[in-house]
Amino acid sequence: MLLRSDQTPHIYNIFNLFCSSTLCVDPTLERVKEAQNVKCDLLVSGLVANKEYYEAEKKLTELKEQEKQHKDRITDFQKELNLLNQENIELKKEIEKLKEDMEEFKSQKNPLEIKKNVAEMKLKFIHLEEMKVDGADVDMDTHCVFGAATKVPFQLNQNQALLTFEDEEVAQRLTEMSKHCVNLDNTTANVTVESFQLDMGFHFELHVTISGKKINVSEIPELPIPEDWMRDKLELHFYKTKQAEGGGEIENVTYNKESGTAVITFLKPGVSYNFVGHTKYPFCTEGRWFILAVSPDFDFHLKKFQAYCRVSKKTILLKEIPEVEENEESVQDMIEIHFQKPTNSGGEIEKIKFTSRGEAYVCFEEDTGNATSEIKGDS
Repeated sequence: MLLRSDQTPHIYNIFNLFCSSTLCVDPTLERVKEAQNVKCDLLVSGLVANKEYYEAEKKLTELKEQEKQHKDRITDFQKELNLLNQENIELKKEIEKLKEDMEEFKSQKNPLEIKKNVAEMKLKFIHLEEMKVDGADVDMDTHCVFGAATKVPFQLNQNQALLTFEDEEVAQRLTEMSKHCVNLDNTTANVTVESFQLDMGFHFELHVTISGKKINVSEIPELPIPEDWMRDKLELHFYKTKQAEGGGEIENVTYNKESGTAVITFLKPGVSYNFVGHTKYPFCTEGRWFILAVSPDFDFHLKKFQAYCRVSKKTILLKEIPEVEENEESVQDMIEIHFQKPTNSGGEIEKIKFTSRGEAYVCFEEDTGNATSEIKGDS
């Protein structure tokens, strides 16, 4: 379409107005847009902050948990430390006790010695041995061997009696009959006869060695002088006794100041026999006279140690003996008279023991099984 020239200015004005209305932006819209952008930024920042807060909270919780675990471990370690300290204290006490036991063990003359109280026993001499050093004419040591057996105690209770017969068959016959009627003070008593088994006993050989070179000296006075001086004085004294046919050259002197004892070892075998029968010797030192006790040096060993347990075949045990008005000795006599009569299936009695009050202990020897002695005791 063609425009006329008179129409051109009018159209140009319309075009400019259109362009102006198109290019101009409303300031309110710009602020809204900016506010929305700020809002978006704030929302994003809030989300980031929330995330960081939750992460920080989680981290703090983890740290608190770690701290709690750490404290728990410290508490456990403290408990273990306390237990270890307590165990350490107990171990120290045990160590001290062991040290004391070790000192006591070392102080014993024979650390392997076992001590046990036993009833009195008899020693039976078996033989004598003399030991000589090769090429020597004098006996160095004397060796004696003894046989021994412990007596086995048996507890005899109240209103019981033990009878040992000369003949084993009598005891066996009475035991088989079991019940017996015994006349006690015009009273018939039904007593029970039993055999019995003894407790364990022991028999062994005692080997005694008497040294031909050593003597033991005791009652040595305690003087304010060094131990070496006292040792030298003892050596000189027992060397000089050679002039009186007693001592001789000294090989060694072992002196214990605390116990006031010494062991003198002579160089020549057989010298110690000169002191047998002489238990006291004068001793002069520091201008004073003292009396020393002198004895041979013995060494003891047990050999062939054996335990035994047996039944006494010649002895019977009477039970259920009633109490009567007669005294204990009279009742014992009536029991003995009854069981001695052949008409009562009895026989000759070696020993009898009856107790009406308290308890008594009757000892038996290993070789015969006979009652030999009693040790009275009340309980």
